[in-house]
Parts: sequence; structure tokens; C-alpha cells
Amino acid sequence: MSSRTRARICLLRVEGRIRGGDFASPVPETSTNSRRHWKNASTNYREKLRNQTNGILRNRPFLPIALILLGMMTWRSPGYAADPFAEIVEPFLAQYCAECHADDQSKGDRNFDSMASRIDSDNDLVDFQDIVDQLNLSEMPPPEADQPSDDERRNVIATLGGLINAYHQTRTSTTGDTVLRRLNAREYHNTIRDLLQINTTVFDPTEGFPADQLTEHVDTVGESLVTSSHLLTRYLQAARRSVEKAIYPVTQPPVQEWEFDDNFKQQPELDSAHKLANQWKHIRLYDVRGADKPEGAYAAVHDFRQGVPNDGMYEIKIDVEALNRNHPFDDTLVGTDRDRPFRLGIVSGTIDAGDLHLSQPNEATLAEFELRDGRQSITAEVWLDEGYTPRFTFENGVMDARNLWTKIVRKYPDQFPKGTQGIVDVRKAVIKQAKIPQIRVHRVEIRGPLFPQWPRASQTELFGEYFGSVVEGKLDPPGQRRILESFLSRAFRRTPGASEVERYHQFFQTRLKQTGTMTEAFGQTFQAILCSPHFLYLDDQPAATERESPAVLTSPALASRLSYFLWSTMPDEDLLRLARDKSLSDPQKLHQQARRMLDDPRSDAFVEDFLDSWLTLRDLGSAPPDRGQFNDYYRYDLETAMRRETFFFTRHILDHNRPITEFIHADYTYVNDALAKLYQIPFDGSHEFERVPLADRRRGGLLGHASVLTVSANGFDTSPVVRGVWLLENVLGTPPTPPPPDVEPLDPDTRGAKTIRDQLRKHRETASCYDCHRKIDPLGFALENYDAIGRWRNQYDRKAKIDASGELPDGQSFENAAELKLILANRDRQLTRALTEKLLTYATGRPMTITDRPWLDRIVEENLESGNGMKDLVLAVILSEPFGRE
Repeated sequence: MSSRTRARICLLRVEGRIRGGDFASPVPETSTNSRRHWKNASTNYREKLRNQTNGILRNRPFLPIALILLGMMTWRSPGYAADPFAEIVEPFLAQYCAECHADDQSKGDRNFDSMASRIDSDNDLVDFQDIVDQLNLSEMPPPEADQPSDDERRNVIATLGGLINAYHQTRTSTTGDTVLRRLNAREYHNTIRDLLQINTTVFDPTEGFPADQLTEHVDTVGESLVTSSHLLTRYLQAARRSVEKAIYPVTQPPVQEWEFDDNFKQQPELDSAHKLANQWKHIRLYDVRGADKPEGAYAAVHDFRQGVPNDGMYEIKIDVEALNRNHPFDDTLVGTDRDRPFRLGIVSGTIDAGDLHLSQPNEATLAEFELRDGRQSITAEVWLDEGYTPRFTFENGVMDARNLWTKIVRKYPDQFPKGTQGIVDVRKAVIKQAKIPQIRVHRVEIRGPLFPQWPRASQTELFGEYFGSVVEGKLDPPGQRRILESFLSRAFRRTPGASEVERYHQFFQTRLKQTGTMTEAFGQTFQAILCSPHFLYLDDQPAATERESPAVLTSPALASRLSYFLWSTMPDEDLLRLARDKSLSDPQKLHQQARRMLDDPRSDAFVEDFLDSWLTLRDLGSAPPDRGQFNDYYRYDLETAMRRETFFFTRHILDHNRPITEFIHADYTYVNDALAKLYQIPFDGSHEFERVPLADRRRGGLLGHASVLTVSANGFDTSPVVRGVWLLENVLGTPPTPPPPDVEPLDPDTRGAKTIRDQLRKHRETASCYDCHRKIDPLGFALENYDAIGRWRNQYDRKAKIDASGELPDGQSFENAAELKLILANRDRQLTRALTEKLLTYATGRPMTITDRPWLDRIVEENLESGNGMKDLVLAVILSEPFGRE
């Protein structure tokens, strides 16, 4: 029985329990396929790793794909070598490779003594392809060994290439199979949002879901997206919460108004000082949100801490005052920027998540305003869920108000009464007397909930014209079926069968008898549908007759794959209509839809989510930088700024079809004021992002982005090994093998270029470490001028000067990061293949294997010929055979 069948049967059992009314009962775990996968992975790790590596053709004059085809023709030509492997390849291996790869102690886990002379299996194919890739990269033989001539290298590549291509032609399929996969957490979140038309600014339907497991940093791989009993229980809870939010209340809540101009308590540490200073007549904000021990970073209206009574839009009018931007104190002491206007933020908060004056796990930014100096009125319309209250923030305030009070008294003792000491007295004195930067909120008016339409969008999406009849309980059976059929077609992303509609209608009738309320019966039926495998899993199609062949995706499944690839959510109506008409099987129609979707703002989800997988940006912030060394990271919210820079940069390359090499070597980037300050580049803008030219190429391309440099550090310092491995894995597509278990790991916090170079030089003396470290170390040292948050530095802690020079395995040398980027930018074929493989893995939900190599090569070569544009590459991936197969 296949893993797809097992998963389907298990989920159908769960669906049966739900339809039977057992909404809370435990369900069996469905990770059989995952356990088998990891067991096999542990015994076949070498094969898997080398499949993933895939090798890269280096851009040299004698290496185009035409030579591989020439080799295939030569291999077949009469009169040529009867056994090309024996006459061409074996002598080459014996002369240039046997010294390191011909006994039990072979380096790199490669022994050519036992290598087959022909390709009879995929394991043999891996070995042959690996040799070709190493020769194309000019990484083997190593520079210190005897080197073959270009003719010798060319002949071996051509001969092995011919054998490889001949083997691929004998296969009935050139692609692997995609394991049936469920929606991951972000896809589930987005699908619930769009299917039910509910606002998820504050509400998160995936709250409490276990973290999705990753394969090669990608969160769409079916083998890793196992389904456990815990997750299924969460599905039940999420379905109930989401449907209730979409349906209720069924009568429009009245608009209410609240006004507050007194009793503005904020937090225990400040309340006594504020009572003394202003009798709680206004809110005072001091700290930024990133402060470690915030005082005056968040302020809710004390008498409105229970939050709003209903979900909806609320109008908030604020009487606010910006004070002391030009304060009388030392700028280095206070830290705010006199040249920038103060920014007031409004964020969500709920007492259910903890104290309102502290950071909360889910605090959406609802609005933000630049304030002119002095007093003014502003109005915002924001979405709030029931029980949530607006909180005010000082987005560019001081960093550490708690310590600032004491520092001001110490530096300016004449401004305060003698004997002022102790944190309580010092705080009271400074808050009452000192002209410190602050935002004051004098009055708050809240009005709502406000609905632009009633019934709400979610109610119309579920019930259409029948909403009133459903609420009154007067809808006849044909109308009930029409509601269910419409919802099923959107939830299952295909046309439901008549038997499916009837089955859920029977379930609805049963619930109607039990509850006596048509609205409640529909709600429970919708919940059951949301727990069906046909909703939770992609390409879970009962109608196999639609397929042109067993391996080809149906039109609805192809529509879903395209939509989740480019939008991370369900297909829209245009795409579903083409799926129903089976028009997507036409490559021209598919191409048109892909271009439409890339031009749609919803494709921002592709850029953001793919960057998380490709560049591991989802890990940004998982190792928070040390506050002592990197205070600016928190003061200016650099984590958000870093993400936005890489997003805008990638969005530009995609929208304008710029060459893939621009990811490495660009003469522009996107910054706001905080990031420009970190990069020490001129910038006249604000906190909004703008494109800026770069005269200094140290910042051009991803390797100069603070996001990449921070995510490849450890929060305290940098490690050339960690950054080198990151670059090989994610940009160059040639991940090194894991270190042997008996090798002592290096301390990633080692300071000083001389020390770490000496350590690594000694490390490389171990034979089992040499091959990998000669690839890793030069790349990592090239980035050592960037510290753990991407700031430029010339030395380590005012000690040893940084040496960023290195030599790559092919003999090319460089002096710094800018020169390395020039070298890498010339490897357009390698960069494009690595990116293509990651795109296909992300899109299809399975890692690429050796059997996908012909398609990878074809996409790469065609894209290089057409200008190597990013948009062209994404479109070519969508039109490729692997994309359209199960």
C-alpha cells in the first residue's frame, strides 16, 4: 500500500469521526511514511546527500551542455572506442584520482576502485554525475595535485555525459514522485483567511500548531509534513474557532462610543511617578518596543483594558502631543534622532496574553503616524478582534528609559534636588522636571464596530443570497445543497462529486435535528469539511479519470500547485474556472495565468515565503544578537528592516526580470534610515524604504545584506565555517558532507582572525576534514569583515586585523568580499542551477533527485540563453514537466 493511500485512509477515518459528531476524540497518528523515510534516510545518507548536491557546471569555454550531447553522439559513433569508459575514463581516474580515491581510506567517501563501468541503476548514475560535476567545477583534482589538460578534462566530461544522457533516455520517467502533502501552517492560515473571508490581522487559526518540519530548509516537502494526533486535534479546534468567527454574530452589533481623558494608568513602575507629575491626566510614552526592561514602551487605556465587545473595524481618535524632540541633554545619552519626527504606533493587545505594558506574542501593528512637534489630533481605523484593545507605542523613542533616569541625574545633578537617589526617587524627579523626549496621549475616543456591509463578507461568502433564510431557519433542501456544493468546491479546490455533496447534506440534516438551529448545523458541517483530507491535503483527488496519465496532475491539482507556489493560498475564481474547463493543460494558458499571478500583489507571499526557505530567513531572530554589543538591532527594529531590504530587492529582480547574477553583484539596494545608518551610507529618506545606488560594492547583492549576514551568525560573533557552509548550501547548491563524528568541533565564538585561521589550518591537517574545509573556509573568511548583524569592521574587538582573502578550490583567489562576489557572479550556470533546484523543490513539495537532472539542465540552459532573468526562470519552472507531475 502506498504512502498516499495510507494517508488518505487515515484522514478519511478522521473525517468519519468528525461527521459522526466526535469533535474532540483522539485520532491515530499518521506518521508511518515519515518514520520509514527517516529510517531509510539514516541508512542511505550518502546517496541522499549526493543527490542533493547535483554538482554544478562551471562557466568555462569548453563546458556548455552541447559538449555533453557531443559526448553522447561520440559514444554511439561507429569506429570510436568500443568501451569508452575503459579507454577514456579509467586511465584518467587512475592518473589523476586514484591517489585519493582508490582504497579503504578514500577521501570524501568516494572509492573509484569499486565504481561500475556502466550505469545500471540510479546509484551508478549518482557516481557518474558526481565525477562530471566535480570536473566542471574544476574542484577536482585539487590545485596541489597534477592537473589534466583541458582536452583530457573535456573528453572525460563528454564521455561520461554521453553515458548519463543515454541512461536518462532509457527511463520511462525522468522525475520522482511527490509524496501526498498537507497544507503547512502558513498555507493553512492563508487558506482559512481567503476561504472564509475573515480578517486575520490579529486572529491566528494556526495558534498551537506544532512547528512544520523542514527538508533542506523548505517547508513544503510532503515527506516532512507529517500529521500527528496532536495536529489533528488542533485542526478540530482551528476549524471551530474559524467558522464561528466567520458566521457570528448573525445580527449586526450596535455601534458604540467610548471616551477617555483621565485615569491613564500605564504600568506599576511608572504609576506613582505619573500620579505625581500629572495625576494620570495623560499617557506618557518613552521607550521603544525593543527595550529590554521597558518603561513607557506600551500604553493601553486603563479603563478599556477588557477590549472591544465584537470583532470589527473601530475608529480611534487621539489627542496626542510630541514633546522635547530637541531636548537639552547629550545626544549620546538619550539616543533619539533630533532630525526625525516622532512616530506614534498603534498595536493590538489583550489581557489574556499578559500585561498590556509588555510585549505580547501576537501584537499586530495596526497603524503608525509621523507626528509634528506639539499637540495635534489624529484618527485611525483599525481592525480589532473581540477582547483586544489598542495600545500606543513610541516607535523611535529612547532605548532604555529605566537607566536613562539615573544617567540624567548623575550627569546633570544641578537640575534636581540634592540627595535625589534610588530608582524610585530618581524616576519621579526626572519624569516631573526633565525635558526628556516623549509622546503624550491626552484623550482617546473609540467608536465601533463599523461594517462597510451587512451581512459581512464572511457571511456572504458562506451563504450568499440565502443568509437571511438560514438565520430564520427557512431554507429548503435544494438551497441547503447549493450552499454546501459552493463551499465544497472552494474548500476542496475542485468540483465536488454528487455523492460528496449528498454525504455532507446528510450530515447537515443530522446536525439540524440535534441542534434545532440551521445556522449551528451549517457551522458544524463547515467544520467537518475543514477537517477533511480533501481540504487539508493537496492533490487529494478522487476522480483519477481526469488524468491524461497516472502521473500527470489533474487540472484542479495543477491550479492548486500553481496557486500555493505563487500565492501561498487557495486558487482564486479565475484559476478554478480554468481548472474546471481543463484549460490549464494548455501551456499557453498556464503561462498566461502564471504571469497574471506574478503581477498580482498576492505574489508578495511567494517572495517572502520563498526567501524563508531559500535563504533561511525564517531563522532571523532565532539567535537574538547580544544586547550589549548590538543594541541598535533592538533600538531601530533592525530585524524587520533587514527582512524588508531583502524582500524589496528580490521583488525588484523578479518584477523587472533581472539576471540571476544580480543576486550576487548589484549596484543598488533598498534601505530605510535605520539600515542606512547600519551600512554607513548617505540617505536622506525616512523609515520608509527607498532604492539607493551603491558606489561601494561591499553592500551590493545578497552577501552584503544584513539579513543574510545575521542569519548566518550566532548572535554573538561570526564563524567562517558557519557562513561558508551557509553559502555552499543555499547559494551555490553544493552542500558539504557533515563532519566525521570523531572530529572536535570548533568554537564559533573564537575571536581574532589569526586565531581562527590557525585553528582552521590545523583542523584541515586532518585528512577527513581537508576536502570540505578547502571549499568552506575561503567563502567564510571573505565575509569576516561583516559582524554578527552585518556591520562592517576592519578588525576584531580592536585587536587583530581581519584578513578576508582566500583561494577557491579551482585556484581563483580574492582579497575581500567584493572580489569574491565578482568571481561568483561569473558562475551564472552554477547559481542558476542551485536556484532552479530550490524553486522546483519548493513548488513541487519534493527534493530534486538525480532523475530530475535532465529537466534542471534544460531549464538552466534555456534561461541562460534568454538572458537569465528571474521571472523567466520562475515561468520556466512552472512550465516544466516536474511541476506538472505528482
